[in-house]
Amino acid sequence: MSKKIVILNGSPRRMGNTSALVQAFTEGAESSGHTVAEFFLDRMDIHGCKGCFGGQSSRDCPCVQHDGMDQIYPAVRDCDIIVLASPLYYWNLSGQLRTAVDRLFALEEGGENLLRGHGRGSVLLMAAEGHGFADVLQYYDHLMEHLNWKNLGHVLAGGNGDAGEIKGKPELQEAYELGRSM
Repeated sequence: MSKKIVILNGSPRRMGNTSALVQAFTEGAESSGHTVAEFFLDRMDIHGCKGCFGGQSSRDCPCVQHDGMDQIYPAVRDCDIIVLASPLYYWNLSGQLRTAVDRLFALEEGGENLLRGHGRGSVLLMAAEGHGFADVLQYYDHLMEHLNWKNLGHVLAGGNGDAGEIKGKPELQEAYELGRSM
């Protein structure tokens, strides 16, 4: 059965190692007949959450702010799988991705909770210079628990500092296979 997959790419480098993981995952998913929509967050105008609790899940654009998230909300509402892709920054997701994840909260407010559950699954794709993924995995596991999303797996590619350094490494094939398995 074909699935709708949304990728939130939090890398600031369009041709970086995280984007290479995203490309491999996308190729695998599309080879299995899935539809993939990628949002390259660094090129989008997305403001931080105001913490106003003014969101209304019933609106087309549920947040009181209108910016790049207005493109993301409808895709997330309708998707089966959300891929969080990021370089490892200070043992966590990039600021670009954290900001978008924070703003998804508007889909939980003021009516039907359109974010939690709904049979969604999630994947985590990360590249890093080092190998210290324990803290971000703990955060990701807590997020999956809160959202009641199924953790469909992750690819964590350490040892990739310079853009393009991941080329030829086994994590690219792992990302492809993970995408294909969706």
